[in-house]
Amino acid sequence: MKKLPATEFFNDIDYVSIIDTIKGIYTSDGSMSTLLDFERVLDEADLYAFKNWDLGELVEGPDNKKYTVTCVFMYPEKLMPDPRGGKRLIGVGCSVHFKKTEIEIPIKIQDPNDFQQGTHYPKMIKRKVWLVRIEMPKQLMNEIREGSIDLADQTINLDELDEAYEQDYDQENKQDDQLNQDMGGPMPGAAPMPGPMAAPMPGAPA
Repeated sequence: MKKLPATEFFNDIDYVSIIDTIKGIYTSDGSMSTLLDFERVLDEADLYAFKNWDLGELVEGPDNKKYTVTCVFMYPEKLMPDPRGGKRLIGVGCSVHFKKTEIEIPIKIQDPNDFQQGTHYPKMIKRKVWLVRIEMPKQLMNEIREGSIDLADQTINLDELDEAYEQDYDQENKQDDQLNQDMGGPMPGAAPMPGPMAAPMPGAPA
């Protein structure tokens, strides 16, 4: 698996682009069909036997090219998918790239201080995440489709996903509290820390 320079890897993925990805899937039968074929290959490759791969959230794609289809999935920092699963995909002809990065998401609105000043938009908070890009040959997707009768239903429990994001948030708060104590208290005029997330990161499960 390759680690690409930060300047070349997923720089255009943000909260707005993720929302656009979700809307595009729900409004396009072609995208949904492609995504099902994509997921069928992951399932046939036994990817979900490896830890955390079933917790991925689609944040970009399916990007349909002439010979390949590419999707990007996101995971909380503490729930990095087992790299052995990536090697399994490489073994069947896919290209897999990992990147650890940060993404800004809106906080849960609990009081007026949680809005950006002078707006009705929530404040943003950074989350550390893993992004995994999978580029899959169309020939492989066609071969799996022709050899399959049906795509088995799969239920994904997102409780572990939510808990991981909450733990990241709690850890950030503890570090900020300790820093304030070491410095003799919060800085004058400092805004209150934002509330916890109300929902998991946007995106569809893999």
